[in-house]
Amino acid sequence: MKREHHSHPHHHPIPNPSIASTSNAKAGKAAMWEESQHDDGMDELLAVLGYKVKSANMADVAQKIEQLEEFMGTVQQDGLSQLASDTVHYNPSDLSTWLESMISEITPPPNFEPVMAPPPPLGSSVMMNDSFLAPAESSTITSLDFADQSMNTKSKSVSPRTQFEDCSSSNYELKAIPGKAIFSQQTQFDSSPREPKRLKPSSDFYSTTSSSLPLPTAAEPTRPVVVVDSQENGVRLVHGLMACAEAVQQNNLNLAKALVTHISYLAISQAGAMRKVATFFAEALAQRIFRVYPAAPIDHSYSEMLQMHFYETCPYLKFAHFTANQAILEGFQGKKRVHVIDFSMNQGMQWPALMQALALRPGGPPVFRLTGIGPPAADNSDHLQEVGWKLAQLAETIHVEFEYRGFVANSLADLDASMLELRPSEVESVAVNSVFELHKLLARPGAIEKVLSVVKQMKPEIVTVVEQEANHNGPVFLNRFNESLHYYSTLFDSLEGSVNSQDKMMSEVYLGKQIFNVVACEGVERVERHETLAQWRTRFDASGFTPVHLGSNAFRQASMLLALFASGDGYRVEENDGCLMLGWHTRPLIATSAWKLGNQAVMTH
Repeated sequence: MKREHHSHPHHHPIPNPSIASTSNAKAGKAAMWEESQHDDGMDELLAVLGYKVKSANMADVAQKIEQLEEFMGTVQQDGLSQLASDTVHYNPSDLSTWLESMISEITPPPNFEPVMAPPPPLGSSVMMNDSFLAPAESSTITSLDFADQSMNTKSKSVSPRTQFEDCSSSNYELKAIPGKAIFSQQTQFDSSPREPKRLKPSSDFYSTTSSSLPLPTAAEPTRPVVVVDSQENGVRLVHGLMACAEAVQQNNLNLAKALVTHISYLAISQAGAMRKVATFFAEALAQRIFRVYPAAPIDHSYSEMLQMHFYETCPYLKFAHFTANQAILEGFQGKKRVHVIDFSMNQGMQWPALMQALALRPGGPPVFRLTGIGPPAADNSDHLQEVGWKLAQLAETIHVEFEYRGFVANSLADLDASMLELRPSEVESVAVNSVFELHKLLARPGAIEKVLSVVKQMKPEIVTVVEQEANHNGPVFLNRFNESLHYYSTLFDSLEGSVNSQDKMMSEVYLGKQIFNVVACEGVERVERHETLAQWRTRFDASGFTPVHLGSNAFRQASMLLALFASGDGYRVEENDGCLMLGWHTRPLIATSAWKLGNQAVMTH
């Protein structure tokens, strides 16, 4: 289990951690807790998150929390830096008892004496019993880091079962072990002057049979080792996210605000994809609750840059481009002049592969015409034209006759067939391509119907569509939230095997932007309105399109593509009634479908 480090930015050091805050602050906090009490004797807010706190104990709990905050705020001053930075704190159900346990373990009583024998005469050898240093089984343990001392000790490894054998009788998964308790009565001092050594956290620390450890003095405070059950915290994290989304749907903003704050702390205890996706969803919920939105929309060029990193990190866009190109290539079979109208031009990453395939076609390549459609750039630069120049250079290199035109449009719904300079179908064959674009039209009433009507006027040989296999366009917010939480959790999990850390990080930002739009936005601003393949089938059927079945050849080649990408581990291609889906393990994530005009289905090879 990976340890996460978290500081407490709102705590301020005070001279004496054993003194509680002023009575006014205590009374204010106690009143705040009492307001949230439920009629059945349990606090409503904490009960939602799985904490069992009785009404009679609320004032006492508030005082203990404040006292614990004071102790945590003085960690740097009093030498408890290990507790503040290197310990993952876990909140059990019995909040009151746990707080009392933490306070008693952090703060020794006034007559506290360390569990060690008095120093023997100088010149004696030093022996240390380090039975607590062995790792507990299936647990996460913070490392020990004592202050520098001018002493040196020897240690020997023992069975890992002995470390936390007393924890089985505890009611909680959390057990703090005082750092001084590791020194037995046989501890003696070495008189030889040596450079003090510090115990460093490392992966092989617990397997070392001999290590140097400075001996703490009697004045040093206790440094606990904390065992964290992250699995239970993960369950509470998911429940907290769902409870917060339900509070948002019910417009219970006070409860939602409290829950989203708690969710952020729970997310810190997680590792890997779970922590990242929970953080993005918590931030999106906070933006919706507090109505804090970016001052200006993100520049499209920045979005394209993020998408390029996503393209390099995982095979989803590669799969989308490959399967769509395969359908277009087969639709253009035997045609002398072909015209592709791309609704998702971006950086034109899809088309070099198709151009190379056309160049190798038996009988020579056709005349290839490409119309790329995209939104205007924030700096008014003609980025679509720049993409066209690069593709023209490639076409010249591979000897493909090439025509290009970039078309700037704020929305696909603004297009008209007459703008595209279409030629008669007997002269030029048309293909329309859309990758992750059509779902954005669902934010504007009637927009998708208008675009499909324009597509019909183009009389295409084939229409290729790639969309997310998810339902994020339902009328009920809680259902959308639940669906998107599962969908993006799977996507983030699939990114964990990425080798390039920068591509991975930028890909997470790319997906995080989508999460923000799905969760925080509404109305025309919510454009990430993903729908399932079944829903798109219904819509295309109603608009007069007939499915083109992607054949076994496309399935086989798509599977080979995945085999080249990280050995294909975890990724799965499946055929669904003539369409191809790419998923992670058992969950489909994107779907490619092909369509044509008419009422007779066509099977590709």
